[in-house]
Amino acid sequence: MSINKVGIVGGGQMGGGIAEVCAKAGVDVVVVEVSQDLADRSQAAITKSLTRLVDRGKLDEAARDAALGNLVFTTDLGLFADRELILEAIVENADIKRELFAKIDEIVEAPDAILASNTSSIPITQIATATTRPGSVVGMHFFNPAQIMPLVEVISSVLVDESQADRAAAFASDTLGKTVVRAKDRAGFIVNKLLCPYIFEAIRMYEEGFATREDIDAAMVNGAGYPMGPLTLSDLIGNDTMLAVADAFMSEYEDPRYAAPPLLKRMVEAGLLGRKSGKGFYDYS
Repeated sequence: MSINKVGIVGGGQMGGGIAEVCAKAGVDVVVVEVSQDLADRSQAAITKSLTRLVDRGKLDEAARDAALGNLVFTTDLGLFADRELILEAIVENADIKRELFAKIDEIVEAPDAILASNTSSIPITQIATATTRPGSVVGMHFFNPAQIMPLVEVISSVLVDESQADRAAAFASDTLGKTVVRAKDRAGFIVNKLLCPYIFEAIRMYEEGFATREDIDAAMVNGAGYPMGPLTLSDLIGNDTMLAVADAFMSEYEDPRYAAPPLLKRMVEAGLLGRKSGKGFYDYS
């Protein structure tokens, strides 16, 4: 069964990117934000992103206008009633996600609609059990920026109907053109279970004075061939998100490799969240 109507909760960096990808693929998209101001910001950001593609010759004006025509921005979750796939891209907090999924479960009318989370670390079972349709709840973890990064992790919980996970995977690959990998329901899934301990160790190296932030990042870019260094990447992901991931990992695995470095905690407490706040390990102001 094809998916043509998608709802996205959260129109920020991740949700907005996913919405743009879906709209360019010809999908009817409703983006819900918590305030009209944030909904307007999301619309403006996506319009700017698509116009930039036109300016670079990667998209013609007709395709941009068609993509924008596929998007609706609102604060009303009720517009999700006819959606075939709902994708949540909000704060990395299990309780808040569970509360949201319980609301969506009551609103979405189609019994075979897929409810998906873009969580980067929280086990899907924890979210699925907040609904009356846990078999239709999956993880669909896009990567930032979603417009560029080709990967989507599709995660099946122990309660999932595998045909629903297959539909989600097919949508990501066939409709959106993404590379799909399948993962079991373990905190962090594939990428972040490997990636986050590396970033945490880089933060510890910087905290302990082992090397400067610039040299740590330059070493991994020029020595390991990574596209960006670990501290730059933490700023891009969001240091608050990295802290939430560490907490989820420690709850799941109780392994000190996944513990948040004290410096990361202090930075989040101080509002040094990275690019989103203008300052993190580096100053973006």
